[in-house]
Amino acid sequence: MRSENTLRRRFLLAGAAGLAAATALPGTAHARGADVVEPDIDTTAAWGARSPRGTIGLLQYRPSRIVVHHTVSTNTADVSRAQAHAHAHWVQDLHLDKNGWVDTGYHFLVSRGGWITEGRHGSLQALAGGRTFVLGSHTSGQNNYAVGIACEGAYHAGAVPPDAQWDVLVTLCAYVCARYGIPSAQLYGHKDYGETLCPGVYHDLLPRLREEVAAARTA
Repeated sequence: MRSENTLRRRFLLAGAAGLAAATALPGTAHARGADVVEPDIDTTAAWGARSPRGTIGLLQYRPSRIVVHHTVSTNTADVSRAQAHAHAHWVQDLHLDKNGWVDTGYHFLVSRGGWITEGRHGSLQALAGGRTFVLGSHTSGQNNYAVGIACEGAYHAGAVPPDAQWDVLVTLCAYVCARYGIPSAQLYGHKDYGETLCPGVYHDLLPRLREEVAAARTA
C-alpha cells in the first residue's frame, strides 16, 4: 500500500501536468488557470497558530523576489501533516518568545513531508489577492521586498532535502511567482543578503530551483 505522502506527491505532480484527479486527497494541489498550480496551504487557523503580538504590516504593493530559508530544525523522518503543524508551532514560538517578533517571520513553511503551512498571519490572503503582501521578518534589508519561504530541517554538511519537500517547494514558488508577477529568476537564498549559512545546500540548488519553477509555470 502506498503511503499517504507518496500518494500526495503523485497527485501533486499530476496536477502540475494538468491531470489532477477529480477527487483530491488532503494536501493535493489543483489547477488555477492554465499555467499555474495552486498548492494546498494550511492557514494559521488550520494549524492553530497563536495570535500575533501587535499589528502586522500590510504593504500595498507586490513583492519582487522570493528568499528561501531553512529552519535548522531536526531532520525528522515524520512526514505527517501533524508534524508540519508541530513544526509551524515550534517556529512561531521561537520567533515570538525568543526573538520578540510580532509573529512568525516567514510567510510560508514547507515541511519535510511536503505540507505547506502559512507562517505569518495574513500571508495567504494577500497572496490570493496578488496585489499586496505582508511585511515579514526573515531577511535583513529584504522584508519590504521579498516573500520568505522556509524549509523544515537543517541542510548543512551535505544533508539532502527530501523529494516531497523539494517538489512542493517548486510548486509553491511557481504559484507565488505567478500570483505576484515575480520572474522565475528572482529566487534567492538568505545568505545572498547577509552573513549566514542559511539555507545550507538549498543555496547550491537555487539554479535548479529557478529552472524547475520556470518549467512549472509553462507546463
